Parts: sequence; structure tokens; C-alpha cells
Amino acid sequence: MRLFSSDVAFTPTVKAIQTKKGSRSSYARMESGGSWETIVTPELEAFLAELDMFYLGTANAEGQPYIQYRGGSPGFLTVVDEKTLGFADFGGNRQYITLGNLSENPKAFIFLMDYARSRRIKLWGNARVVEDDPALLDRLHDPSYPGMVERAILFEIEAWDVNCPQHIHKRFAQKLVAPVIEQLQGRIAELEAKLKALEGKGQNL
Repeated sequence: MRLFSSDVAFTPTVKAIQTKKGSRSSYARMESGGSWETIVTPELEAFLAELDMFYLGTANAEGQPYIQYRGGSPGFLTVVDEKTLGFADFGGNRQYITLGNLSENPKAFIFLMDYARSRRIKLWGNARVVEDDPALLDRLHDPSYPGMVERAILFEIEAWDVNCPQHIHKRFAQKLVAPVIEQLQGRIAELEAKLKALEGKGQNL
């Protein structure tokens, strides 16, 4: 039984290093003030609603870690209840490393990244694969997204934390950049047409 929710990451070894490096006192104040969130809050739900990708971390029985990128339509990582997130698992390269890892080690980690706004959220918990639940798949699947759904994965939250924005390089999704590029291209074409017209008038003088 953990004393603080952040103990899922702040093990005795980690706390010893924090003490050695001089950061333990500030994290101790955080712990006494309530530590990390353990349920879905409106802040987390709003963050998820805009996100179209995340990174899922698992490990096998030997502790070998594995990180997998997951993508879908905005909000595809869905709030099932205040302690549970879920997503439709699409067909891919058929390596099944994540499925194998979860079959022998349910501990999992989700890393949420919003590159455009320099925001990131880390979630610790346990995940499980759901193979035969049509009602759950209907709830999690966006029919407008072209991926072939094979199963669902549910993630039970133990704790989550908002990370600082330092050193996050801004990147923007194509759907945000494309309209700006289209507008600029239209303006360039308009100016080129005006320039051509002026050049034509100059030749007639």
C-alpha cells in the first residue's frame, strides 16, 4: 500500500536520489499537499478530447520495456469512467508485442504529448486487453476513422501528473498547418497575378 499516489514513481531509491540531488524537500511538500491525481478530472478529460495520439509503455515479465505510438481521431483515448481510459486497438504490423507484454505484466504507462501547446501528461496504471466486447468496441470506435478495430485496451489509472513544458519543441499537426499554407499559397497567387498585370501594362506604354 502506497502512502502517496506519487509513490508509484517515487520509489525509495528515487527518493534517496532526490535527497542527494536536493529536490526531495519540494516533492515532499507536493506529497503533503495531496500528491498526484488518481482519477479523471475535467482538466484531463479536456486534454484527451483534443489529442489524436499518445505513447503507450509496457514491459514483459523480465522487465524489458517497450514503447508504442498510438494514433486515431481526436479524443480516441476515451474516458470510460473516473478511473479508466480505453481505446480501440487497430490492426498493425502483427508483432503483438504490447499484447504479449500485457498478458504477463499488466503494468503500463501512457505519455500524452501536446506539441503545439508544449503540454505533457504522464499516467501510471494497469492495462488489459478486451477481445470480445462489441458494446465496448462500439463505444470506443470512431466509424469515420479508417483503421480496422481488432480489440479494445482498457487502462486503469493509478496516478497521473502534469509535466513541466521545458525543452518541448513545438510541432504542429497537418490539419492545423494545411489551412495556413493554403491561405499563403492563395495570397502568393494573387500577388503574382497583380505583378503580371502590372508588367503587362508597362509593356504597353
